[in-house]
Amino acid sequence: MAGTIEVLVPGGQANPGPPLGPELGPTPVDVQAVVQEINDQTAAFDGMEVPVTVEYDDDGSFSIEVGVPPTAELIKDEVGFDTGSGEPQKDFVADMTVEQVKTVAQQKMSDLLAYDVKAAAKEVGGTCASLGVTIDGEDARTFDDRVDAGEYDDVLADEATA
Repeated sequence: MAGTIEVLVPGGQANPGPPLGPELGPTPVDVQAVVQEINDQTAAFDGMEVPVTVEYDDDGSFSIEVGVPPTAELIKDEVGFDTGSGEPQKDFVADMTVEQVKTVAQQKMSDLLAYDVKAAAKEVGGTCASLGVTIDGEDARTFDDRVDAGEYDDVLADEATA
């Protein structure tokens, strides 16, 4: 009985315990081999939650597909804080530069609906607003308007493609 398992694991730190162990235990795959392969493939995302899909066959063979961590995890890693604000509209936990927003947008681009870096940056700005992160010292809720007004064209527009 071939199947697919989708889990979120800490990058480079997966182990045979939950959530992987209970999911893989009843399958014909070597759990330790799967864990090792996941850790090898997610080492670059050390400590971040990373979506992983494990597909397995009846003969015990498996393949692993590693996704891009959630946008919030990329932002927290880029700026260096552990948790978002309990009141993101009042209490701000960090500040990002537009260059940092662009970096996260480029990392996440393949998973977003955006067609260019400028649009992807606006999506990242939305996540910043919900985490309580300001962008260039200003409320992230106004980031879309500032991007649309051309305030960051020098940083974002050169990457735009229609």
